[in-house]
Amino acid sequence: MEYFYRFANLSVLWWLLPAIIALIVVRHFIKHTSWYTHSLVSSLLSSGVLKTHPAYIVFFVMRLVTLLALSLLISRPQWVDSQTHTEVEGIDIVLVLDVSGSMDAADAPDDKRSRFAIAKAEALRFIEQRMNDAFGLVIFANVAMSLCPLTMDRLLIRERIEELSLGFIDENGTKLATGIVTAANRLRRSTAKSKIMILLTDGEPSQGDMKMQTAIEVAQELGIKIYTVGIGNPDGQTIIHPFYGVVIMPGVNQELLDHIARETGGQSFLAHSARDMREIYQTIDRLERTRHETFVFGNYYDIYLLPVALLILWSLLEFFLATFVWFVV
Repeated sequence: MEYFYRFANLSVLWWLLPAIIALIVVRHFIKHTSWYTHSLVSSLLSSGVLKTHPAYIVFFVMRLVTLLALSLLISRPQWVDSQTHTEVEGIDIVLVLDVSGSMDAADAPDDKRSRFAIAKAEALRFIEQRMNDAFGLVIFANVAMSLCPLTMDRLLIRERIEELSLGFIDENGTKLATGIVTAANRLRRSTAKSKIMILLTDGEPSQGDMKMQTAIEVAQELGIKIYTVGIGNPDGQTIIHPFYGVVIMPGVNQELLDHIARETGGQSFLAHSARDMREIYQTIDRLERTRHETFVFGNYYDIYLLPVALLILWSLLEFFLATFVWFVV
C-alpha cells in the first residue's frame, strides 16, 4: 500500500492562511497602543522595571496555533491509500436492445412515451445503480450492431444510449438471434465470473434471421446467462403508422423468450409499462451480485479524531494557564 497526505478542501486553506497573516499584521504593525508622556514612565522604562509580561507572548502563540489548527481541520486532512485491494460486486453486462419500428408504439394510456423511450430511460437508471459493473450495448432490427464495447466508463455508455434513436439502423425487421450472437461476441473474451445479457424486444424473429438454437448454443458455450424482457402485448397490437395507416403489429413471442432464458440459466419477464420495466431491472439487480477483489485507486480516509483531541488538550492548557497561573490577560 502507498499512502500520502492531502487536504480535500485545499482552497479553504488558501483563503484562511492569508486572513490569519493579515490579522497578525494588523495586530502588531497597524494597531498602536495609546501612550501617555510622563517623566516617571520614561524613568521606569529605562530602569527595566516595566517589561512585557511573558504571558502575553505565550497566549499569543497558543491562540495563533489554535487558529492554524482549526484552519487545517476545516481544510479536511486525509490519508490517501493510492492503491489498495478491495472486494466489489461486479459483473459484465451487455444490453441488447430492439430498435425495430414497432418499438415506437406506446402501451400505457397514462404514459405517452414509446416502448423505446421507456427502455432507454430504465436502462440508464439501471446502469447508475451498478457502479462496479462493465456495460456494453448492442442494438438490432433488420441488422445487428455493437454500439459500445464493455466499459466501466459511465459517461461513455450513457452517451451511447442517450444519442440512440429509432432509425439508427434499418428498422424493418427483428433479427433477434443475430443480436444475441453479436452481443455474445462482445462477451467472448470477458474474464468476469458472471457474464449476462439483458435482451429487450417487442416482437418475434423476422425472416432471414439465423437459427435461434444456434444463438442459444453460442451463449451456452461462452457461459452467458440471458435475461429476456418482452415489451408490450403478447397478443399483438394495432397502431397508426404515419405512412401505412392502421397496422396490426405481431405481439412479443413470450414462449420463445422463456425458452432462451431457460436454456441459458436466466429468467424471462414481460413488461407492459415503465413501472414493470423498473421492477424487472430491480429484480435482475438483486439476482446478479458476485464479489471479487479488484484495485481501487484513491481510497481516502479522513483524519479528525487525533487532531481534534490534541486541539482540545491544547485549549485546556491555555485555560489552565489563564485561570491558575497568569492573571494579566
